[in-house]
Amino acid sequence: GIAERRYCPCGKGVGRKNTLFKFADFDVKMSMHRNNGLLHAMDIAQAKTFLSIVETGNFNKAAEQVHVTQSTVSMRIKTLEDALGQKLFVRNKSGASLTAAGSQFLKHAQAMVRIWEQARHEVSLPDKFTGVLSVGGQFTLWDNLLLNWIPWVRSALPELAIRAEVGHSDGLMHQLIEGLLDIGVMYTPQARPGIAIEELFTDQLILVSSSEATKGPGDEGYVLVDWGPEFNMSYVQAYPEIEQPAITVSHGPLGLQHILDNGGSGYFPLRLAEYYLNEGSLHQVQAAPVFSRPVFMVYPDDRAEDATFNTALQGLRYVASSD
Repeated sequence: GIAERRYCPCGKGVGRKNTLFKFADFDVKMSMHRNNGLLHAMDIAQAKTFLSIVETGNFNKAAEQVHVTQSTVSMRIKTLEDALGQKLFVRNKSGASLTAAGSQFLKHAQAMVRIWEQARHEVSLPDKFTGVLSVGGQFTLWDNLLLNWIPWVRSALPELAIRAEVGHSDGLMHQLIEGLLDIGVMYTPQARPGIAIEELFTDQLILVSSSEATKGPGDEGYVLVDWGPEFNMSYVQAYPEIEQPAITVSHGPLGLQHILDNGGSGYFPLRLAEYYLNEGSLHQVQAAPVFSRPVFMVYPDDRAEDATFNTALQGLRYVASSD
C-alpha cells in the first residue's frame, strides 16, 4: 500500500515496508513513490470511491456519498482500472456489480483505507506521545479484562497512546497479519508464521439462571449463546437430546442482559456472571456441566524482545491473572 509505517511502541524504531498484494491475475504494489506504486492521496480517494460504489451499488449514489460529481467517480474508477489492468465493475440499468477481479480487489481496497486512516492518526500524535499501541479484543473479552488493562498500561507507559479495537477472532487475526494491530486477545487464534500465540487464562462457562428452580437447557427462557465451535461440540455432547431453544445469540453480553431483564438461563463466563451471582440476581445451576474456553494473547513474535512492548504484554498477563 502506501509504505506501511511500523511504529515501535518504545519510540525507538520506526520501520517501513512495502506491501505487495497478490491476487489471481494482477499485483498491486503499494509504494510511497508514484513512479512504481499505486497509492498516494488521490489513490486513497479512488479506493474510498470504489468501496462507496460497492456499498451503494450505484455510481450516482456513490458520488453523493463521497461528495463529488458522477463524472469524477467514473474517472477515478477508470484510473484505478487502468492501473490494475482489470475491469472492476459491470454497469447496467440496475446499477453496478463487481467483476471477479473487483471481488478480489475488495479486501485490498479495505486494507488500503484502513492503513491510510491509521497512518493519519499516528502521524498526528501530540509530541508527548512516542508511539501508538494498538490492541484488539473480542467483545466479551473487554469486560473485566481489557478495560482493566488500559488504565494499567496508561499508568505504566504514559508515553504511549492507545488505540482499541473490537472484533471477532478472524478479523483480529487479519489485522495482526497486516500489521494494523500490535496485540490481539481472542478465543480462537490461527497459527501464522511470525505470530506468537500465548494462553492467558481459561474462561469457565457456567450455567446461570434467574430462578433457582431452572434446569437450564430445555427450560422455557433458556438462551443459547454461540461461544464458538469448541463450546458447541462440548455442548452437544453434554446435551444430545436438547432441542434448539427459542433464542440463540452470538454476543454473550446481549444474552446475559436479556436474562437479567426478562428472566431465563444460559451459559456465561464466570468472570462476567460473578457480580450478579454475588448480588443474588442470578444463581449458578450447580448440577450442570462446566465448559472451559481458553483465552489467548496474540502478537508479532519479533516484538517480544522490545522492552516497552514487553511491559505491555506483562501488564496483560498481570491483569488476566488478577481477574
